[in-house]
Amino acid sequence: MSYPLNPDPKQNEAPVIRVNNVCFNWSSEAKVLKDCSLEVPQGEFWMLLGNNGSGKSTLLRLLAGLLIPDAGSIVMPYKTGFVFQNPDHQLVMPTVGADIAFGLVNENLSPVQVKNRVRSALDAVNLADFERRPIHALSGGQKQRIAIAGAIARNCEVIMFDEPTALLDPDTQLELVAQVQNLVKKRNLTALWVTHRLEELDYCDGAFLLEGGKVVAKGNPQSLKQKLLAAEKS
Repeated sequence: MSYPLNPDPKQNEAPVIRVNNVCFNWSSEAKVLKDCSLEVPQGEFWMLLGNNGSGKSTLLRLLAGLLIPDAGSIVMPYKTGFVFQNPDHQLVMPTVGADIAFGLVNENLSPVQVKNRVRSALDAVNLADFERRPIHALSGGQKQRIAIAGAIARNCEVIMFDEPTALLDPDTQLELVAQVQNLVKKRNLTALWVTHRLEELDYCDGAFLLEGGKVVAKGNPQSLKQKLLAAEKS
């Protein structure tokens, strides 16, 4: 199905994430991305949609440097954080404070600086009193917020989210996406969020639709949402 490419909401904003004609194949038979291109403006919250197998998670891993493209280029000049679908795959220490501090070990900070970074990051995600809380005692939504706090503590200017609400209940899903929307605006972050839930489009500045390994529609999230809802009914 084809969709018109909508104009981006803020054409004058400089892109922080640039993907130019990227191709990636797992093998000659398993082609995932084909001449995929997109740009995310600085200080904005964009979402990436697509059916299973469209290449969403693969693209995010390419952006995070976890994979190398076969062709094309990726430009991301700022420190980047990554929030996985399952937070248990990235929270490795026994307590909240220790886990966030663990991400700072290569920054040569004093103990006081580490503690200040941890407390500031927890305050940013509204979990200021959770520093000594065991990771295993947290809810799924709280774990995702701790993963976000880890990126904030490292002063990441770009954060990527790989379907972070997939394992959460409906109320917690919307609570998390609303909090990320608020963080992007308050801290001038740039975020790219992979999802298949159309209701989450209500919280972002723009969206991309990935089909067959390339972006087939982009721009205003509400326009894209209405087109996808209409396509579901037809």
